[in-house]
Amino acid sequence: MDFTFDAISADEHERAQAVYTPFTQAIRDLIDAAVRTGVDGQTIEQAQHAIEAVTATLTVAEQDGTRTLRHEGTGRPIAWGNPVVGGRNAIAPPLDIQYTDRGCWAEFDLGAAYEGPPGWVHGGMCALVLDHILGEVASDQLSKPFFTGTLTCKYLRGTPLGRLRAEARLDRVDGIKAYAHGHISDTEGITVEADGVFIMPAWARDQR
Repeated sequence: MDFTFDAISADEHERAQAVYTPFTQAIRDLIDAAVRTGVDGQTIEQAQHAIEAVTATLTVAEQDGTRTLRHEGTGRPIAWGNPVVGGRNAIAPPLDIQYTDRGCWAEFDLGAAYEGPPGWVHGGMCALVLDHILGEVASDQLSKPFFTGTLTCKYLRGTPLGRLRAEARLDRVDGIKAYAHGHISDTEGITVEADGVFIMPAWARDQR
């Protein structure tokens, strides 16, 4: 496996963000509207045809391979297609991760598209967010190949749809294993806690 990516300059990245950020947000809004709409069947059919026409327009030219690039200025990967932080993935909330000396955090919104039990976030979505944000600290901001070995989630109570916060910290690195802890919280406190063990794969160990 190759952990190197094609480079994108700071200017190119800024231009791409200016194009794709509002475009992807429009798709997020479409997904939310599709979940919550109450319009009649004829309107749905008209919307379907319009969406199919847009899809056909977009698939005229498609890129093969990974959507991940390396930012020339920071050296960090730009994971356009990531389902948690991807700037071109409408499934992603997305998380805008902020880093501190002790770890990282992000505040974000999860709406109707992420609902499991009525009014609550699907537990698998909570695990996805925690897997990613713990991985951020375990892999030194995704700059080192540490991948999820185990992720243990403890659901303290339901996580309500709406504004949430995720936090993670690196506990320690022991050889090829990194240990991280984190949680998701709402305005009333922590809803889900997680502990993760992240492992450097065999192909990367000789490169240390």
